[in-house]
Amino acid sequence: MESNLRPLSLGEILDRTAQLYRTNFLLFAGISAVYAGFGMLLNLTLIGLGSLLTALHVGIQMHWIVQLFTGIELLLIYLAGGIAVAANNRAVAWVHLGEPATISSAYKSILPRMGRYLWLMCLKTLFAGTPIIVLYAAFFGMYFFFQAKGVLPQPGAVAPVGVGSNGPELVVFGLVSLGIALLMIPAFVYCILMGLRYALAVPASVVENLRARVAIRRSIELSKWSRGRIFMLWLLVAIVECGLLTITQIFFIIPVFKHHQQLPVGLRILQQFVAFLTNSFVGPILATGLTLFYYDQRIRKEGFDIEWMMQAAGMTTPAIAAPSGADAEPTTPTESAELPLQQSPENPHE
Repeated sequence: MESNLRPLSLGEILDRTAQLYRTNFLLFAGISAVYAGFGMLLNLTLIGLGSLLTALHVGIQMHWIVQLFTGIELLLIYLAGGIAVAANNRAVAWVHLGEPATISSAYKSILPRMGRYLWLMCLKTLFAGTPIIVLYAAFFGMYFFFQAKGVLPQPGAVAPVGVGSNGPELVVFGLVSLGIALLMIPAFVYCILMGLRYALAVPASVVENLRARVAIRRSIELSKWSRGRIFMLWLLVAIVECGLLTITQIFFIIPVFKHHQQLPVGLRILQQFVAFLTNSFVGPILATGLTLFYYDQRIRKEGFDIEWMMQAAGMTTPAIAAPSGADAEPTTPTESAELPLQQSPENPHE
């Protein structure tokens, strides 16, 4: 049991993130590999479907089928990502406190409450990303409208050369697109600010066994006065991800230009295997850092380090049952030991 807990600076949290990731690479990467492998299988299925429809000379209808499958695929990948994030948070919490963890035990721990974590991910996306979702929906609605009118080319068709009779409508399309692009800037800022408020919701839900809305309120309270540090973690992880994507995908950029914007099937399959490795490697970094931020905020605001040291010294005994209320559930002794000293002051029945 880890008893040397204390408040950490941003640099120390980043060092601790790197240390945990390095010493538990197979554990964290293995958890993410389940999600990355699922995404790879879906993408390979999409590639096979496109190749099959092309071989059957389906024509323009093929593109609508592929687009529909792509939408379903993105939804499934999003849901699988939520499960992987919760499993990573669970494993990081165990390892950070000096407890044993395995890939199977992490997934077994979160599967009974999988619906809760997926609902939490959906709420976070809805609360933080509504402006962006609305703008994207407006753009694609307008795009399909002009496409149906014949102003824009149908999927798979070649765009006509010259402006022609559709000139005024193309100008309208361009101006509206520009307006939506400008509105994306404040929408993106709003998404970041709200996302920082909810950044600790999943670790709080996993560790404290909280329902979705209670976990969101818990995150808002815990993240106060530390959202700038969390943003720096996001920024550093984004830089690492962009760097790895650039390094791993640059080998596929040149063939795209050589083959008229279309990669051969063999290279597309190879690209998916490279993406699988990249996602498995990068996926756990942010979850690890956010779980450490969660514990750091509990230490700063609730004296969790003192509680944990007393338990490590045998001075206290963890309660078996969770706190009463509609938003709490029975927990194991390990989960009970990780509950805060005091419950959130907000109404647990909301």
